[in-house]
Amino acid sequence: MRYKIITGDCEQFLKGEMSGRFDLTFLDPPFNQNKEYSMHNDDMLESEYWEWMNRVCDLVFKRTSEGGAIYFMQREKNAEFVLRALRQTGWTFQNLVIWKKKTSAIPSTKRFGKHHQIIVFATKGETPRVFNKLRVDPPLLANEKHRRPNGVYVTDVWADIRELTSGYFAGDEPLRFENGERVHKQQSPVKLLTRIILSSSNVGDMVFDPFAGTGTTLVAAKQLQRNSLGIELDPNNTSFIEDRLSQMRDSDNIQKCRNDYIFTENLNDIFPLQALTGKIRQTQVQTGLESYITA
Repeated sequence: MRYKIITGDCEQFLKGEMSGRFDLTFLDPPFNQNKEYSMHNDDMLESEYWEWMNRVCDLVFKRTSEGGAIYFMQREKNAEFVLRALRQTGWTFQNLVIWKKKTSAIPSTKRFGKHHQIIVFATKGETPRVFNKLRVDPPLLANEKHRRPNGVYVTDVWADIRELTSGYFAGDEPLRFENGERVHKQQSPVKLLTRIILSSSNVGDMVFDPFAGTGTTLVAAKQLQRNSLGIELDPNNTSFIEDRLSQMRDSDNIQKCRNDYIFTENLNDIFPLQALTGKIRQTQVQTGLESYITA
């Protein structure tokens, strides 16, 4: 499968000339929390920030295949803004996914502790182009006696995917500089992108990430035999993504996720078996993706 990572501004890229279409987009922008980014102001006026998000959602919509999907991840307090941005730019709401965190809730003195992020799933048109009904085999609850012989369908509450915390549970998956500092403080886990890509794309589809960060979307898409395109503003991040894609790390190997979906009826079609040990040869992008590059 082919992949391409481009250093640049996603809005400017999307305004350029290209003939290709996206089948699935993962939209995980900076959250405007005044975090430190070397190439981005993360302390914009709220109105300015959401006008920007509206423009990106609109541009992605125009480049998306009929029935194609978008997954827009944000903080729980911004759910209304995400829903409004998608609705105003033509997207059809499908689900508000609750990604329940594994670590302790963030306490508050005036409201319930915060323990989740939202991911809004929407499509271009009422009927999704692709929606693969995944089945998982969750651990038994205290009030359950018997395991289900065929697992259960994935719902809109995802409580089985651990976030990459800053502490012990992050493991070695987060990319780090030599001094131990994270390359990107908000890196998404490969298990999260694996679920999204499996749910809303098929082998050979085009997956797009306009805020590529550390390239998790492209890493998962490559292993699932999807084509992928990522845009990243920071050239340092782009360099890390290229290295990450050219040499497989054990922590990035998604074959460990395959057993999570063993009861999914079409699993072999959407999650092909493959050997992923050692180095992965970096794909030379000479055909197929040029149409996605601005003139």
